[in-house]
Amino acid sequence: MEQQQYAVNDLLRVMERLRDPQTGCPWDIRQTFTSIVPSTLEECYELAEAIEREDFPHVAEELGDVLFQVIFYAQLGRERDFFSFNTVVHKLVEKLVRRHPHVFANGDIEGVVHERSTVDEVKHSWEAIKQSERDAKAQPGILADVPVALPALPRAQKLQKRAAQVNFDWVDATAVLDKVQEEIDELREAMAARVASDINEEMGDVLFSCVNLARHLGLDAESSLRSASAKFEQRFGHMESVATTNDTPLAGMDQGQFDSLWEQAKRAGLRQR
Repeated sequence: MEQQQYAVNDLLRVMERLRDPQTGCPWDIRQTFTSIVPSTLEECYELAEAIEREDFPHVAEELGDVLFQVIFYAQLGRERDFFSFNTVVHKLVEKLVRRHPHVFANGDIEGVVHERSTVDEVKHSWEAIKQSERDAKAQPGILADVPVALPALPRAQKLQKRAAQVNFDWVDATAVLDKVQEEIDELREAMAARVASDINEEMGDVLFSCVNLARHLGLDAESSLRSASAKFEQRFGHMESVATTNDTPLAGMDQGQFDSLWEQAKRAGLRQR
């Protein structure tokens, strides 16, 4: 007999049971909005990793873990009369319909707009609607609602994209590349002067400019860096494997040996592709 498929209501009930003060899970009962934030971030990164690997059965599992975080917050909100899961869903649907007038005619979920919009028109409309939302929240500045808690790379990219909306931007990627070189030169000067605060500032400027360059190249800086980290991890693992085979610990090698192993790892990577 085929097992009955669980639904969202079952998940809500499971969460309710887990939080029951008398019969629930001791760990879940102790949690607060603040305490589960690290778990939420971790689950999101695990989802991103599964997507990068194109491990779609695992993607489904990780999506469930992310959904559980939403259910957890909703239960905490309901217990304190802040909001419920239905409130979360209502606000989300309301916002999606409001921000997509090119799809939902007259703000009706079933209302159909027959005249198709271009991608550029959609982007312009989207930002205009978001700006009106910021105005309503007394956040008129174009950068006002960029979350401070975002990881540094995506936050820098978001700030730059927002500024570009009012044409505060570089003309093309070549101009940004020149800016990256200028910032590197300034970092060299700060390093030569050995002033720690200046070195820190100039290093930040280099990173910020690199994020800008990625944006102008149509790349996501976070994804690019994650790919580079994965490549480094693969090559370093190959170096460790060769060193173990040769019974030569990495810690005892000189720069020449490191360079030789690194080149071997790069060639091995090319063969794998």
